[in-house]
Amino acid sequence: MSLQQTLKDLLEASLTPSPTVILFGLAFCLLAPILLHFLYSTATPYTTLPSVLLLGPPGAGKTALTTLFERGPLDLPLAKTHTSQVPSSIELSINSDDPSSASYKTNLDEAGATAKKFLLVDTPGHPKLRASSLAHLNSAEPTIKSSLVSDGGAKSKIKAVVFMVDAAALADGDALPSTAEYLYDVLLTLQKRFHSRNGSRAPASMPVLVAANKLDLFTALPAALVKSNLEAELGRIRAARSKGLLDSGVGQDDLAAGEEGDWLGGDGSEKFSFAQMMEFDVDVDVIGGSVTGDGPGAEKWWKWIGERV
Repeated sequence: MSLQQTLKDLLEASLTPSPTVILFGLAFCLLAPILLHFLYSTATPYTTLPSVLLLGPPGAGKTALTTLFERGPLDLPLAKTHTSQVPSSIELSINSDDPSSASYKTNLDEAGATAKKFLLVDTPGHPKLRASSLAHLNSAEPTIKSSLVSDGGAKSKIKAVVFMVDAAALADGDALPSTAEYLYDVLLTLQKRFHSRNGSRAPASMPVLVAANKLDLFTALPAALVKSNLEAELGRIRAARSKGLLDSGVGQDDLAAGEEGDWLGGDGSEKFSFAQMMEFDVDVDVIGGSVTGDGPGAEKWWKWIGERV
């Protein structure tokens, strides 16, 4: 039988009403869209932008910083902000050719630079709303749910954490305990994330920037003093929490065996320092700056973020 005759017979069979032809037709109509969707989604996967999580107590300047990065330099002073109640995000762009040299003030289109986009997620600083922010850092690969940052079903991977503090408020000492308490919880969450790894593969490192804001004010502490004061207060919090466990009946052996996740930093160290967090792949930098006024500005913070996204 010739090929031409075979094709003719197949065509006639397909045009002849029969249960077999009907079943094949229905199967094709039902399965073809599913197959095409699978092939398309596999060939062109939807990806989301990386995120930088912005944390800190109320009044530290998180929302003001978000506004500054979004709008660039303003002729008029930044509008007075209010305490955030829900997370919010903005899309920003850095120079992917040289992230550390670019400024948030630079128009990348006019400069002819290649833009790399990321999301800056501003979170509420109120103590009652912090748990949801910390929950994003628990997993080995921290992500932000798409309902917070974008439409669709994907998640955005958190590449870095910026913890903003008010360097002027820390000078009088009243704000230091509450600020350090929040920072302690952030660092402890990242440390526990390291301990909860599965197998021999460690979670990806998580850089943390402690952004000492409001250095344009005369009463503000310089970044070096912000760092030392926070380290000292974190050490006091660590000692107090450890004593609380012992007073509740947890023995020294139990504390060493099962409660090491509640001890921030290196074991056996009398004084706490941010350098101890390197043991858990958490690199902490303290950099001063200012959102408003004639201070050092926000350039160093922007460059720090650009090098890590």
